[in-house]
Amino acid sequence: MKPTLLLTAALATFAIQAQAQTPTATTAPRVAADQIATKKGPLTVQPITHGSVVFTWNGKTIYVDPYGGSEAYAGLAAPDMVLITDIHGDHLDPKTLSGLSLGKALLVVPQAVADKLPAEYKAQARILRNGQRLDTLGLQVAAIPMYNLPEAADAMHTKGRGNGYVLSLGGKNVYLSGDTEDIAEMRALKGIDVAFVCMNLPYTMDVNQAAQGVLAFKPGIVYPYHYRGQNGLSDVAAFQKAVNTANKKIDVRLRNWYPAAQ
Repeated sequence: MKPTLLLTAALATFAIQAQAQTPTATTAPRVAADQIATKKGPLTVQPITHGSVVFTWNGKTIYVDPYGGSEAYAGLAAPDMVLITDIHGDHLDPKTLSGLSLGKALLVVPQAVADKLPAEYKAQARILRNGQRLDTLGLQVAAIPMYNLPEAADAMHTKGRGNGYVLSLGGKNVYLSGDTEDIAEMRALKGIDVAFVCMNLPYTMDVNQAAQGVLAFKPGIVYPYHYRGQNGLSDVAAFQKAVNTANKKIDVRLRNWYPAAQ
């Protein structure tokens, strides 16, 4: 073979090998972000997967329950705050955390999560218990109960272990349910502008429970998220129908939280 052909073949082989070794940025195309107006500029809502979402607001970036591999967060700003709701692997995911740039991040967590955090993150953790609040980064974080019904010591989510959260920013209140059923504390929420509500059996709520809970506290906008259970994805269209049949004013926003499954 001529030298020119040998060089061409070698370069082609190198290019193929390099392409194979380069990790893809995400496992699937990222769902388009939404923007919600606040008094201090837009709140950008970027669905990631399952119970994970990224918020950008007023120059700050907040990751919620980062999970599923750091590749899903490629191209997003490094977090100023990370909210973690519970100890289960789809909320506290050390492998994903290790692939993220967390050097400047405050980790807001319940005690049970703090106890299980890898050692390198413990100094960055701020523990919030149910009912406690934290003012930081120009916003307020409130820890809200999340648990299974009926209450039992062997429940998958016991009262007081994990946190739902309410973020108050720019005149808007954003509720993140975490893993919960339609508990009294959720139903009693007031003034929620945006809600992220789970529905995945057997771990949290079914579609009807989630709809009835939302109809009780009447958020302006609701995103069904965290809707993969043991038997596949919950019927979020049925959730939307149940909510809007009873209350047309609630803006139910269906987004694909599982793009890799498509």
